[in-house]
Amino acid sequence: MSEQRLIIVSNRGPAQFELSESGERTVRRGGGGLVTALSGLVRQRQALWIASAMTEEDAVVAREANGPVTVELDGVSYEVLLVESDPWAYDRFYNVIANPILWFIQHYLWDLSNAPDIRREEIQAWDEGYQVVNADIAEAVLRTIAGEEEPLVMLHDYHLYTCPALIRQERPDAFLQHFVHIPWSQPDSWRILPARIREQIYRGLLANDIIGFHTTAYCRNFLHCCNELMELEVDYERGAVLHEGRETWVRAYPLAIDAERLERAAASEEVAQYERELLRRRRDYLIIRVDRADLSKNVLRGFTAFDVFLQQHPEFRERVTFIAHLQPSRQDVAEYQEYLERIEALVAVVNHRHGTTDWMPIDLRIYENFHEAVARYKHFDLLMVNALFDGMNLVAKEAPAVSTRDGVVMLSENTGAHEELGDCALTVNPFDIQEQADAIHRALTMDPEERRLRAERLREIVRKRNPRVWIEEQLADIELKRGQGR
Repeated sequence: MSEQRLIIVSNRGPAQFELSESGERTVRRGGGGLVTALSGLVRQRQALWIASAMTEEDAVVAREANGPVTVELDGVSYEVLLVESDPWAYDRFYNVIANPILWFIQHYLWDLSNAPDIRREEIQAWDEGYQVVNADIAEAVLRTIAGEEEPLVMLHDYHLYTCPALIRQERPDAFLQHFVHIPWSQPDSWRILPARIREQIYRGLLANDIIGFHTTAYCRNFLHCCNELMELEVDYERGAVLHEGRETWVRAYPLAIDAERLERAAASEEVAQYERELLRRRRDYLIIRVDRADLSKNVLRGFTAFDVFLQQHPEFRERVTFIAHLQPSRQDVAEYQEYLERIEALVAVVNHRHGTTDWMPIDLRIYENFHEAVARYKHFDLLMVNALFDGMNLVAKEAPAVSTRDGVVMLSENTGAHEELGDCALTVNPFDIQEQADAIHRALTMDPEERRLRAERLREIVRKRNPRVWIEEQLADIELKRGQGR
């Protein structure tokens, strides 16, 4: 197995092509934690990465190459096959079904008294958008593995739920593994979808030999769904679903961070420049959050909790600054545009209520800057991670890895990271604003010895695992299941 080529399949690939203002083609690393997690695997193993052509220039590259292209990024060489889909179909796939419908279901984001409405347009988006793009990707996989015996295909995330069944239909000998990077919600949340669509999602996923999630809780939820929604035989103890004479394993593989990469970045001159400015301006205490401006991240309640904290503990006024480093997210989705506007409005209210001529309680930064974020990781007193629901939340692992001040982590009990880090973080209910305000006060007044013990334990847990371990655990299970037969 060690010599076998891996086929990695995802919507977003490791490289994204654009045209500069001068008309020159540029390439940059694809966004998101998926690329970071799989880069180590690509370094070690022969791998082909199949992904959607997401930009116009991606599509041009796909047509020009008519096959895989080799891309060098950050010292890693990627072999990438970009798959072009019809633009109308891709828009429905991405902007109507994957985001927001599936994302909202799996993060419990729907206000069910108002939305969603499943109409003809949504059904059409499923049939002529999501299904079409999944078929395009499946066709590319099948062309790639033609002639290979028992190929290994590793699919990723919620964009490709029906793709495995299409591959399985043509290649029953293929070994298919699918990792879902976001939460798996409980059975009732899936009843939003028409039964036909729901069944196609589950049949698609169960065409895999192994399905991976970040936590045991998500595994249990998936098994419950198979039992309740699909009336399938489920073995909870072994983590398996029996269907159509086959068995699909359901396993937890908590995603790790590359702590060594972070430490190199933390020691870099780029980070040092931001550190100097941060330390020049910091007050007695620094609270930070580093998030996408996503509804699931619960930014509004975090700011409201800080507002309550300042009202109840006026002795901290002018002594604490809350830097919120938010990356714009999905601004082509109306709900996200409105959410960002509400964030900016709330920050204005809190700053007006508590601020002075030379002190702004909340410093809101809306852009992406990795080195600036790492500078803040090094010097926070409290990291706020109060997500409503989150697949893992790697920030909760990244910041403690390079903290120089024994920073305290406030961690929502509904994040995947809580399963590993809960014992050494301050656990909060993401809907309980008073509890979050109390956690802010507890963190900023915590005994130094308790801070040190918590921080040491956080660092120990985070550094114990790395992306290589995450990959090796999956490959070990693949080898084990192959050895046992299907």
